Amino acid sequence: MKRGTVQRLVAVPGGRDGPSQKPGTVTPPAIVARGLTRDFPGVRALDDLTLEVPRGAIFGFLGRNGAGKTTTIRLLLGLIEPTKGEALVLGHDPVRVSAAVRKRCGVLLEHAGLVDRLTATDNLDLYGRIWRMRRDMRARRTEELLRRVGLWDRRDDRVRNWSRGMKQKLAIARALMHRPSLIFLDEPTAGLDPVSAAELREDLLRLASRERVTVFLTTHNLAEAERLCDLVGVVREGRLLSVGSPAEIGARHTRPRLRIKGGGLTENVVELLRARQEVDAVEIGNGHLLVSLAQGARVPPLVSFLVRLGVQVEEVTRVGNTLEDGVLSLFHDEGGTPVPPLRAAGGSDA
Repeated sequence: MKRGTVQRLVAVPGGRDGPSQKPGTVTPPAIVARGLTRDFPGVRALDDLTLEVPRGAIFGFLGRNGAGKTTTIRLLLGLIEPTKGEALVLGHDPVRVSAAVRKRCGVLLEHAGLVDRLTATDNLDLYGRIWRMRRDMRARRTEELLRRVGLWDRRDDRVRNWSRGMKQKLAIARALMHRPSLIFLDEPTAGLDPVSAAELREDLLRLASRERVTVFLTTHNLAEAERLCDLVGVVREGRLLSVGSPAEIGARHTRPRLRIKGGGLTENVVELLRARQEVDAVEIGNGHLLVSLAQGARVPPLVSFLVRLGVQVEEVTRVGNTLEDGVLSLFHDEGGTPVPPLRAAGGSDA
């Protein structure tokens, strides 16, 4: 279940603006950041963040622990002030009117924010009262959300006995209780087993679609981002490296690749391929080669070369580059040396 295309204005890293907006043709972004910077003693946690998140999108903010993801959320919610730069969240300045921003947002940060000794129903009712919702509205909204996350049959259970996955589902329902326009989720599947994480992602997709909210999701789980997000931003050491759809990130920051199947794929053939100017790298697998090409390389001469070497070429396929490929390439290019992957598969996050 992948969300549909959203209208968007997206700023690229380094302060350059995205496409110009014509009045009445594009919905104003949910989030606008211009040069947003935050220093702590001895460290710059966020460095010149310039970004636009369109309304209705699920936006993934990708980076390893310490990359500046949580700092960005706190800045956008007005919980801390920027060292320099500015932001607008749903049209409001989080520095000047932080209460107005938080009133329109749902938030799930490091902790679920649940009261373990209360039932699921009582937890949501408590937050409904905090948001000054009427009793009848609280009751309707509680049933609606609990049914959507599959917890209605457990509504009268105290949550202290629940699994972490069930608590996370209830925490997301809690964040949506007052019908916010924008919801911030900070590593919502961290610590969950693969099954619970997958279930939570499906619930999140359904909720975001039905509630028509914008989602700002921080994660270092690349499979999660590729599954959920319309757009992603990649951040490293406080600096935004790239913004685009998962497919765009994969294509933009990696070389084209070929999978070549056939007979006669020997180590000697691999070495001769690696020596060619149009070839960046070659990996040999079970009956196939995976060839990374230099930009502008042509495929027919390469196939002809293999045939001359005696390879019985059976199939040549262009391989799409994934979000993981793009992120790892970005980090390699930026830092000069490869870094460990964020997370390419489901499961608990470190």
